[in-house]
Amino acid sequence: MRFPLLFLILLTGFMVSSSFMLTIIASLLVLLLALVFLPYFTELMISDHRPPVVGPITNQLIHFQKLYDYMTSLAKKHPTFRFITPTHSEVYTTDPVNVEYILKTNFGNYDKGEHNNGIMRDLFGDGIFAVDGDKWRHQRKLASFEFSTRNLRDFSTVIFRSNGGKLAKKISLLAAADEIINLQDLLMKSTLDSIFKVGFGFDLDTLSGLNEASNRFMKAFDESNSLSFWRFVDLLWKVKRYFNIGSEADLNKSIRIVDDFVYELIRNKREQMKKKNVHRDKEDILSRFLMESENDPENMTDKYLRDISLSFVIAGKDTSADTLTWFFYTLCKHPLIQQKIAEEVKTATEADDDTSMDDFGLKLTEAALEKMHYLHAALSETLRLYPAVPIDGKSAVKDDVLPDGLKIKKGDGVAYIAYPMGRMTYIWGDDAEEFRPERWLNNGVFRPESPFKFTAFQGGPRICLGKEFAYRQMKILAAFLVYFFKFKLVDESKEATYQTMFTLHMDKGFHLYAFHRF
Repeated sequence: MRFPLLFLILLTGFMVSSSFMLTIIASLLVLLLALVFLPYFTELMISDHRPPVVGPITNQLIHFQKLYDYMTSLAKKHPTFRFITPTHSEVYTTDPVNVEYILKTNFGNYDKGEHNNGIMRDLFGDGIFAVDGDKWRHQRKLASFEFSTRNLRDFSTVIFRSNGGKLAKKISLLAAADEIINLQDLLMKSTLDSIFKVGFGFDLDTLSGLNEASNRFMKAFDESNSLSFWRFVDLLWKVKRYFNIGSEADLNKSIRIVDDFVYELIRNKREQMKKKNVHRDKEDILSRFLMESENDPENMTDKYLRDISLSFVIAGKDTSADTLTWFFYTLCKHPLIQQKIAEEVKTATEADDDTSMDDFGLKLTEAALEKMHYLHAALSETLRLYPAVPIDGKSAVKDDVLPDGLKIKKGDGVAYIAYPMGRMTYIWGDDAEEFRPERWLNNGVFRPESPFKFTAFQGGPRICLGKEFAYRQMKILAAFLVYFFKFKLVDESKEATYQTMFTLHMDKGFHLYAFHRF
């Protein structure tokens, strides 16, 4: 009865005096805005050594399409800053000293937190990227063992070579037909095939385009990634989720497709393991987790296995494919660097103009890959400017003071922003925004940087276990493509932009021409 009564009062009021009612409504709006922005103005007046306020959290919504460039412009003025919400602050930093403190020195005070976990839970569940505590330690322990085995390294190298050859042959056909190539799409399919073979023991053959189920999964997973990240700026996402409308209805539909695919994968893997006598030192990553589930079925449920599996998918597919997409984009912008890498690959592999794609794969030995210092530097330079994970958020467990003297309150969101960090002159020098692989070389030998300065793989206890795995895959795929092809953008005047999501996808794909080198 309240809403009809309110409507009747308003209608009656307008009949008596419309100007009076407009004044009342305007006053109510002013009061509402005052309540919303009161925390903002309070924080402006009482800073007390808190990070400088750059605006209300709604600014992120306004600048969402170019969010990381907006963050970059703010970081050039304030290495550490914050946005205000009615309940807490969202703090962001590009200061390497602060980053080391958050990721390592006081690691225990900065976890994923309920806010981040709530946003990510529907897609990532209790996967390693979204959880803290015992579940995180448990998954990291099992994954650490897997990534440290020589068997996985050798097996993954064989898979990367095989899929690199398939990708090169696919591009060769498109180049011969003088067709426009969406390289980002092909890289996503190639890396998805690789992580499913290495991680789960299945051949998806997504690159061929014939596996409709895997194509639907990949599309749904990418859409889920984007729609889940949108929740960070959508103040009404919980309401829309409750009523299953708008973006939340789309997200729910995409996640159902993802779930159906992964649960079927788990069922098939269980059946495969029952039929085969799988030796403990030779199985894929999913097999190891399935064997663990036999020892602890109460906790290692199919839902938990689903969450773990999706974490490996985003780590093995998105990060490598996104990096290689931006890598080839920068090579198109710098043809001399593209040529220099091609010459290094030729020297390292001792390949010649008559080397077939199959034979070239055999020449990509561990020794040959280790000689490719300039390629390794160029990939690192790509990750510096276009980090696969552009932002990583935490939450403060209790009050704290950062090394720069700025105070953090319990419940504050605290994030380091890798995308702006790569563009800060106070970190990388005056040429910070220039693509220059040489900054990584010392007398021609690759020289790594501190993980708290170069944060592409995180640092501290959560440092990426698959770092060498990722570099190996990227170097093999890059070597294949750079050795056999020259690449040219379809529109050289157009600057590529990103899609704002958990990983740095290039927006609307990456379209270019490929030309045979020989």
